[in-house]
Amino acid sequence: MMKRASGIGVSTTTLFYILCGCIGYAAFGNDAPENFLTGFGFYEPFWLIDFANVCIAVHLIGAYQVFCQPLFQFVESRCAEKWPENKFITREHAIDIPFVGIYYMNFFRLVWRTVYVIVTVVVAMIFPFFNAFVGLLGPASFWPLTVYFPIEMHIAQTKMRKYSFTWTWLKVLSWACLMVSLVAAAGSVEGLVQSLKTYKPFQSQE
Repeated sequence: MMKRASGIGVSTTTLFYILCGCIGYAAFGNDAPENFLTGFGFYEPFWLIDFANVCIAVHLIGAYQVFCQPLFQFVESRCAEKWPENKFITREHAIDIPFVGIYYMNFFRLVWRTVYVIVTVVVAMIFPFFNAFVGLLGPASFWPLTVYFPIEMHIAQTKMRKYSFTWTWLKVLSWACLMVSLVAAAGSVEGLVQSLKTYKPFQSQE
């Protein structure tokens, strides 16, 4: 089930990325707007724009929680190991929530995670060129996490013979994706450089 869900998710994402990237560039060239819904100067139908923004918010909130959990867990476990006698860090307070049950709250976890969210939001407001940053982080995480490590794990798990037909084409796929990631990262760096020329803190880029 997980394999099927991952396949559908990756295929759908790839389809939309190709449509926006290839067809958008073919139609508009370098003048293709970063936001296809509002980049042409009109905001109708308004319900479509609102729906798209809601979908983006739901997606980012969920992704934020998923990607932050390892960092939260690392900091909290290290602090608990270093200061085991500190009640502020280690003590769990039981709170009886009606119709829900007992919920255990840790004050250190509450304060630390709240401060982390506030800091990341302020940093995001200071650096408003969102697309350029995402364009740089995407290639940096795409090749190792989505291509290289899964391919290497598959090769090791199946004990695939070196220089066999499947092994060779998996390596070709991995190197091709690496080249694409490097080109995309170079383009994002160029975009960041251009954005920094007109950079103003706490203001969105026009």
